[in-house]
Amino acid sequence: MRMNTDALVLRVTDTGESDRLLTLLTSEYGVLRAFANRAKKINSKFMGATQSLCCAEFSIYTGRDSYIIDDANAKEVFFGLRDDIEKLALGQYFCALAAELAPEMEPAGDFLRVVLNSLHLLEKQMRSCRFLKAVTELKLLSLAGFMPDLTACRHCEKAPSGDMAFNVREGCLYCRGSGKTGLVISAGVLAAMRHICSNPVERIYSFSLPEQDEKKLAEVCEKFLLAQTGRTFKALDFYKSLNA
Repeated sequence: MRMNTDALVLRVTDTGESDRLLTLLTSEYGVLRAFANRAKKINSKFMGATQSLCCAEFSIYTGRDSYIIDDANAKEVFFGLRDDIEKLALGQYFCALAAELAPEMEPAGDFLRVVLNSLHLLEKQMRSCRFLKAVTELKLLSLAGFMPDLTACRHCEKAPSGDMAFNVREGCLYCRGSGKTGLVISAGVLAAMRHICSNPVERIYSFSLPEQDEKKLAEVCEKFLLAQTGRTFKALDFYKSLNA
């Protein structure tokens, strides 16, 4: 079988003296892993297209027990991220999230659009790192089946009113009278979370918050992601170390 597809390189693993194993995110096939033979050689036709954070057009065929790349043409390399260590680290974190949450060998067009849109906005400095990190985390979680229940208090089933407690493990809201604990969020933060979860990818960035609410949104989205995935991310730890 041969596939011709646009893909974002999420991860690059060197194998042997000159080969690379690429983790790719595609619209049609989700996450897949393919070998690029001799990609590390200086004169390799794959050199430019087989680096992380590169979006390229790939020609891939099925070998005996693996996928093999036999052609690749870079389309977007996000140069603007590569000269800023904070933006580069955040971009790599987005890729790590996609590798964790996107399906394998199933359509994943929305996953790819979220990551590419976030990388573009990050490169062009059109939104803050904190904003893009929160939006990307929550939308990827929602696409992966971890959408939180933001409709009503889980205990009394009443519509949210005023500040609410968001439980990151249960992924739901509780009102003050419920006696349940969680991260306290304002009506503005709740509205932002609903906007991210419910809107198509092209609209998830079209809102703004006061600085304090944006900080709270970032805190909630990160803690929710870590609670739902049950793991840590080295890329996240490195990104946070830059701002410690």
